Amino acid sequence: MPFAPRLVGTPNCKVSYAACSRIARLGARAAPEPTDRTETKEQSKRLQSIMQNHGAKLRAHTDQAMEALVKEAEKMLSLLESDELRDAGLIASVQKLEHYEIAAYGTAAALAGQLDLRDDQRMLHDSLEEERKADAALTKLAKEEVNQDAVA
Repeated sequence: MPFAPRLVGTPNCKVSYAACSRIARLGARAAPEPTDRTETKEQSKRLQSIMQNHGAKLRAHTDQAMEALVKEAEKMLSLLESDELRDAGLIASVQKLEHYEIAAYGTAAALAGQLDLRDDQRMLHDSLEEERKADAALTKLAKEEVNQDAVA
């Protein structure tokens, strides 16, 4: 069973919903449109709350590093010929996105702690833990199933 449909629409894919969906559609078989965006929405609400609490203007931002990771994933997936290799490549690509977010949330939470902004630190830490759990779930899926199929 291809991995993409199991990933998209689950908490594992809340990384960057649009990016993950875009990458997943490039996988072995197109995934159905995801419906579970709860964690992504919660993370967004947390960030909006932090920004508003500090009087910062909310504006659209395109993260260039995230975009580069998505483009790299698209390129890599287009080069892989078998469904099984694309599934493994898809997990690797999504994990790169997860690791980027783990670094961002971890850095922000540490800074909030140093500034004694405990509520902000707690909210950022909550998002950090969600990212870590998603990464762990992807690792488990890769080790127990997808990577075995890719090397078979």
